[in-house]
Amino acid sequence: MAGHSKWAQIKRKKAVTDSRRGQLWTKLLKEITVAARIGGGDPAGNARLRTAVQDARNSNVPNENIDRAIKRGTGELDGIAYEEITYEGYGPGGAAILIATVTDNKNRTVAELRHLFSKHGGSLSESGSVAWMFEVRGYFAVDKQAMPEDDFMELALTVNADDISTEEDAYEIFTSPESYLATKEALEAQEVPLAASELARIPQTYLELDDQKVETNLKLLEILEDHDDVQNVWSNINLDAEALATHYS
Repeated sequence: MAGHSKWAQIKRKKAVTDSRRGQLWTKLLKEITVAARIGGGDPAGNARLRTAVQDARNSNVPNENIDRAIKRGTGELDGIAYEEITYEGYGPGGAAILIATVTDNKNRTVAELRHLFSKHGGSLSESGSVAWMFEVRGYFAVDKQAMPEDDFMELALTVNADDISTEEDAYEIFTSPESYLATKEALEAQEVPLAASELARIPQTYLELDDQKVETNLKLLEILEDHDDVQNVWSNINLDAEALATHYS
């Protein structure tokens, strides 16, 4: 599980350092709108919407904003027609990058992403060029201060984890994509404090790059994450604790 953990460290670091609340709320509300459009506006019967609403509440999004986002998704309120598109590309040194977007104008989005890649030494590529390098898995991180390791092991058994890992700062749980929502709800029902949770694209192998290219790729990933249409970004660059500490210091 070491490779998975290297990927996860950057996700947790970003969660700690991301202070742009307005931008985060926009992304969360987009997910609510899309989830309501696809599966209906009742969270009780729409697991994706239920999770999106809970994530928004955990981030202190006001209930009226959540309600409006649901109504835009169901058509009760006029709203923007969003489309989910995943883009693929290469960062400096050949790092594989996947970008999940929700957009109301795919021509604008692809043009802007292509510009960002080009400006930072990478390139947007064709569909299927890098997606095969990633495995879709449910991912959860629990702060190690929240419980003893024995309690975590017992917890992992109760939520039917496929894999687990114990890292320096967190316990990690991995599940199948199909089990992600059920596991998330089980953890929340037990009031387990989650440091991170996501239906993730985890690299099957990692790319070794020199320090300069690692830093350049980290900058590109952050710029992509900051784009208004981007919901999430994943890469297969190999990261060590020193590189992360230097970049996020």
